[in-house]
Amino acid sequence: MTHRTSPNAGEEPLDVAYDTALLDLDGVVYAGGDAITHAVESLETARGHGMRLAYVTNNAARTPQTVAAHLTRLGVPAEAEDVITSAQAVARLIADQVPTGAKVLVAGGEGLFEALRERGLQPVDSAESGRAGEDGLAAAVQGYSPDLRWAQLVEVAHAVNRGVPWFASNTDLTIPSPRGIAPGNGAAVEVVRIATGGRPQVAGKPLPPMHRETVIRTGARHPLVVGDRLDTDIEGAHAGGVDSLLVLTGVTRAAEVLGAVPEHRPTYVAADLRGLLQAQPAVTATAEGSFTCGGWTAAASSEGYRLEGDGEPLDGLRALCAAAWTFAGSAACELDPEKVVARLGL
Repeated sequence: MTHRTSPNAGEEPLDVAYDTALLDLDGVVYAGGDAITHAVESLETARGHGMRLAYVTNNAARTPQTVAAHLTRLGVPAEAEDVITSAQAVARLIADQVPTGAKVLVAGGEGLFEALRERGLQPVDSAESGRAGEDGLAAAVQGYSPDLRWAQLVEVAHAVNRGVPWFASNTDLTIPSPRGIAPGNGAAVEVVRIATGGRPQVAGKPLPPMHRETVIRTGARHPLVVGDRLDTDIEGAHAGGVDSLLVLTGVTRAAEVLGAVPEHRPTYVAADLRGLLQAQPAVTATAEGSFTCGGWTAAASSEGYRLEGDGEPLDGLRALCAAAWTFAGSAACELDPEKVVARLGL
């Protein structure tokens, strides 16, 4: 696969160029219980232009019905079938490997319990349900829950230590919240890994089971992945061979984009979901080896970054991305980007 060395240009607004937006939730549409600025009106406009909106989240805590109700309360009308969760993806992954009706030990929220039942499995909350085998536990699975108890992690560790197959909905180490960045399911998975020495089968973004679940449930033909994380949303799009839009409303900061390895480089970058409604400006290489976008010119070399001009800050970031990614080639750019990005106010 060719390494991306610049954000793409597009003459059409993204909500016209793509038939379906596969939207992450935390850090993209909302943070905790509140909608992110510009999200509601941007999604309403995109839907009015004929774009299908599907919500794809690594958060396995809530059921699709609960997520859809939350979105509707925020002003983003949604049905349960519009929501795809890592709980659904890991439930399908488990169901492909164990008999129908098998017992599965769960450390997670109601979303994970419901997803397992949907696949004909029997969720339980104690490793005492039996040893691995026909009449005992067939699997143990972890998913994010804000109410996760230490005792649940102990149960999973006991099961894994005696040979029960181990699964995880996702391994995001952090999750956005209204009070800042909080520990995610990956942090809880690490606790069990340290106690057992094992490694779970993982379903969520950026891995193939989540992409498969999304394709099965949405039937999207020309989708655009929209996310705030390089290591899940953007990498997942790269693995699935689809285009991506990074928004800077969640975990990823602008400076981090410049140092992205090839599989973490988004097709497009925007400040927020208004980027769905916009055509994407071209980034042009100059004869001198620099890159221009809008009113900005950027270059990268072993001596550092150079940025000149003024105008729309995102155009400056796009020019810097092209300079950094071209300079780094197939690796991550190790130059310090903080100072130059600070000039853009991003």
